[in-house]
Amino acid sequence: MTYLGENTFKLGFGLMRLPRLENDEIDVAQVSEMVDMFLEAGGTYFDTAFAYPGSEEAIRKALVERHPRNSYTLATKLIVRDTSQSEEELKKEFETSLERTGAGYFDFYLLHAFQRNTYQLYEDYHLWDYVRELKEKGLIRHYGFSFHADPELLEELLRTHPDVEFVQLQINYADWENPGVNSRQNWEICKKYGKPVTVMEPVKGGILADPIDTVKAVFDAEDNGLSYAGWAIKFVASHDNLITVLSGMSSIDQMKDNLSFMKDFKPLTEHEMEVIAKAQEAIAADQSIPCTACHYCTKGCPNDIPIPEIFAVENRKKGSPLFRTVREYNIVTQGKGKASDCVACGQCEEACPQHLNIIELLEKCRALEG
Repeated sequence: MTYLGENTFKLGFGLMRLPRLENDEIDVAQVSEMVDMFLEAGGTYFDTAFAYPGSEEAIRKALVERHPRNSYTLATKLIVRDTSQSEEELKKEFETSLERTGAGYFDFYLLHAFQRNTYQLYEDYHLWDYVRELKEKGLIRHYGFSFHADPELLEELLRTHPDVEFVQLQINYADWENPGVNSRQNWEICKKYGKPVTVMEPVKGGILADPIDTVKAVFDAEDNGLSYAGWAIKFVASHDNLITVLSGMSSIDQMKDNLSFMKDFKPLTEHEMEVIAKAQEAIAADQSIPCTACHYCTKGCPNDIPIPEIFAVENRKKGSPLFRTVREYNIVTQGKGKASDCVACGQCEEACPQHLNIIELLEKCRALEG
């Protein structure tokens, strides 16, 4: 039985972390070259969002204005942040995305970042009805939702909305059995309900492209030329019922690396899956903070604490001299809040897709202040 996207190139171009110039503007020239490489290799699926700063405008310049509309598929997303927004404002997100991209229509449209504390807002604002109307008008081809919550809620949503056409899930080998993410269980539920999956965070926000030393040692022992990111992406792509696996590539070199193992993709062998299992064991034995640096936690922080950056310093401190770690901490917190400024309001934990105990972790990170 076929499914939506079955024959889609299994590497998708995620547009959340595009390369930037020194002035922090997106490097459209580099993105254009990456787009050309991707299309030439057979890639078609591009994924952006209303909430990704500058991404929709950049992909208009790098892709939409340079290539025939039937040569690619474009996905974007509508996000509800809180109850301060009106239904009218939220529905205008679609119009804004259409204007920014100049795409004419979207092949895939998602209700963005469902969590326990946000999913009901999409019901309250009648956004399910809205995406159905958009499809009837031909402005979107397929609609779905991206999901950061527990298997019970996923089942509830798929029972309540049997017409949903696909789901976007966070899947990677580090989170495969992580009870805070439930990659495997959520993937299995989508299969059960016949809903194909687009995958986000296969490299866990870049963490698995440069994993901890014990994980590197597992992969280095194989010496097969595959990059650390390659192991991560191929692990996900080796599963079935997938539309594509989104890689948030930030440079031409990353594009080259991803295409080197995905252009003529072959699933991991049984032995290679055993290697992945060893890497999972090494991760389970480590106590690093599994933050993906999505920054959802920082948007409402009353003291402007750069939480992901602080966690990154904590994760990197192993083996580093104390003075170097403290210096790095002072750089990332300059002009912003420090871990000790946390007032335990809890908004960050409600927003975190990884369901981290951020307040407790910031308490631990206070030691970085010297």
